[in-house]
Amino acid sequence: MTTTEDLLARYRAVLPSYLAPLHAEPVSIDRGEGSYVWDLEGNCYLDWFGGVLTTMVGHAVPEIVAAVQKQAAKVMHTSTLYLSEPMIGFAEEVAAVSGIPDARVFFTASGTEANDTAIMTACAYRGSNEILAMRNSYHGRSYSAQAITAQSSWSVANMSALNVNFIQGGYRLRSPFRDFDDDAYTEACVADLVQMIDMGTAGQVAAMIAEPIQGVGGFAVPPDGFFGAMGKELANRDILFISDEVQTGWGRTGDHFWGYQAHGIVPDLLTFAKGVGNGITLAGVVGRAEIMNSITALSFSTFGGNPLSAAAGRATLKYVLDHDLQGNAARMGARLVERLGPVVDENDWIVELRGRGLMQALEMVQPGTTEPDPGITARLLDEAKARGLLVGKGGLYGNVIRMAPMLATTETELDEGIDAMIGAIRATND
Repeated sequence: MTTTEDLLARYRAVLPSYLAPLHAEPVSIDRGEGSYVWDLEGNCYLDWFGGVLTTMVGHAVPEIVAAVQKQAAKVMHTSTLYLSEPMIGFAEEVAAVSGIPDARVFFTASGTEANDTAIMTACAYRGSNEILAMRNSYHGRSYSAQAITAQSSWSVANMSALNVNFIQGGYRLRSPFRDFDDDAYTEACVADLVQMIDMGTAGQVAAMIAEPIQGVGGFAVPPDGFFGAMGKELANRDILFISDEVQTGWGRTGDHFWGYQAHGIVPDLLTFAKGVGNGITLAGVVGRAEIMNSITALSFSTFGGNPLSAAAGRATLKYVLDHDLQGNAARMGARLVERLGPVVDENDWIVELRGRGLMQALEMVQPGTTEPDPGITARLLDEAKARGLLVGKGGLYGNVIRMAPMLATTETELDEGIDAMIGAIRATND
């Protein structure tokens, strides 16, 4: 029988060195059901990361599995060169829930590709290569997506055909404006935006791209209305707003179906990925027809919207809506904060518990300071694993624990995970 140790040796022998397992003692995942996964040795873990917020509803959800199996028995691939009812039907459903009027949808195979496509579309529409992005942002691993990512640890090269300027965003802890109240913070960031446009650009900016809550950046949450205030300045200059909803979409934040809806703005373009296929490769861009139709070159997508992925997307979206998983995210997220908050307050090496809905994070620092502590973060990650809980890591300095329970999590499952995390915090503190 193959063991986790066997797999690790093969992993290191055949994959590039820049890929590394999350844990010091890696976890193999052999199968999953609901909120749980099992490794090759049969050890059970409560999954609070979902393969980086991608298995969103739960593992092996019968309705989604059945939809995929049914489609797989018919045809799995066609491309956008042919008419496919699953692709067209899912595009209609995505357009309807996007909140964007007269929407058009282009499917891709990953969030990175979706962001690439959105940037390309915005640049073509505006006739400009100037882009605004947020500090502490992450938008993908491709050449152009890295150009709009403001995290040096993820950047392979700083060369790009794009002219990018980074502005103050929602990561308040390390902002020079961190001591401001919500309104003053937003005001200061808008002033920074205006100054950057006036001083750092040629005045013909194509778009600003932003995550409503920064994912890899450690679930950094700006004040409500933040992007609406920025949007007024963008609109004055005909600059498009791209909302990167790869991690914040489909009800994850609880209060809203999309992250942008907390800000009193409707994006010109919206990108999505990860959870929409509940684990199957599926992503895309939604935008106003006027913008989406501005591409005149020949184009198509080989894998975007393939029938198998589209069937998974339709079944996942139906499950989210039919079971009010957005409402469940709001309720369970509030419970997580209520129970974990007091424990966080007891430990001065945890500077912040932040997030929204079932998208919550802990940031670790040297006690009594804001100096990041990636070492204690790694310990906490492994202490959680030792108690049967899988969580993620992130943040600019690798000092943030990311918690993203399945949207269908029950109160019992949530409490099990909270108890494990409390135990991990106390063990790390010893």
